[in-house]
Amino acid sequence: MNPQLWLEAATLVFNLFGMVVCLIGLTMAQKMARRWPGYAVAVIGFLIATLPMLYQLVQSLRHSGA
Repeated sequence: MNPQLWLEAATLVFNLFGMVVCLIGLTMAQKMARRWPGYAVAVIGFLIATLPMLYQLVQSLRHSGA
């Protein structure tokens, strides 16, 4: 199977998992005295959620020759 098809199939999983990690990070930032660890976890969750889209962007830029 084509890697592109695997990525499209896994996009929902990446989005859901990244959203959960992001919400955990924002909750941590709200409850803790120091907010930066929670915000760091939230950014990691956001990156997980956007990973399939970023991969597709890099692949399309690579194929277009830009």
